[in-house]
Amino acid sequence: MTMTGIFIALRILLGVTSLLLTLLILLHKGRGGGLSDMFGGGINTTMSSSGVAERNLNRITVILGLVWVVTIIILGLASTYSWA
Repeated sequence: MTMTGIFIALRILLGVTSLLLTLLILLHKGRGGGLSDMFGGGINTTMSSSGVAERNLNRITVILGLVWVVTIIILGLASTYSWA
């Protein structure tokens, strides 16, 4: 795989992780106050998520966020030093 192919793959990875991060952040349970209450997140329902599901969602979101940041750093360095 050439350097151009690697950077195209990194750009695609950045787009996919951006969309997935947006989706995962919107899936989080509201903590009260803020925008989540404005859209009905402050209403208590009987179908709230379990603690395990919320912890797993937090872990996946953090890992995906780290992948997103590393991808941005690599692409930024590549554009600065003209690797791509």
